[in-house]
Amino acid sequence: MADNNKKQIPLRVSAKLYDAIAAWAEDDFRSINGQIEYLLTECVRQRKKNGRYVSDQIDVPPELDIE
Repeated sequence: MADNNKKQIPLRVSAKLYDAIAAWAEDDFRSINGQIEYLLTECVRQRKKNGRYVSDQIDVPPELDIE
């Protein structure tokens, strides 16, 4: 069942982050877009569950150890 209420947004990510998400998506048998949507949904659920932001420094890009 398609959700026609979905919004399209441009998203820019580093090549390392893209590659990591792509590999994770492949492991989970999802498209890259589906994986990003899944990750964002889980992050929002976690925030609602805890009643606070996942990180205290929400505007600071995370240090990614992706190699």
